[in-house]
Amino acid sequence: QVQLVESGGGLVQAGGSLRLSCAASGGTANNRPMAWFRQAPGKEREFVAGINYSGSNTYYADSVKGRFTISRDNAKNTVYLQMNSLKPEDTAVYYCAARGAYRTVLRITQEYNYWGQGTQVTVSS
Repeated sequence: QVQLVESGGGLVQAGGSLRLSCAASGGTANNRPMAWFRQAPGKEREFVAGINYSGSNTYYADSVKGRFTISRDNAKNTVYLQMNSLKPEDTAVYYCAARGAYRTVLRITQEYNYWGQGTQVTVSS
């Protein structure tokens, strides 16, 4: 059983930056693809970024491409999301998620077995 805990959310002005972290415990996440999703009020949860188990491949939603960077440190069992040039429309609860070992990164919430509790990101205009 893998537990995921996000941190690093907060309030930032438009154009600013935040770095989210997702720490895994209770089991290894090193062999699992990981992803960040977000959910704004009244909207469905959507894929933001994903990374394969080795970190060699990354994937992004079009809305964040060029602004966000996902990375992982398997020695620390941690995945990061660096968010630059933030916009008010990035405001949401951000969730970290993990799939089964050695599987591919997918953009569908139902394919992820483990979820964190979420961290709020608010971008003011």
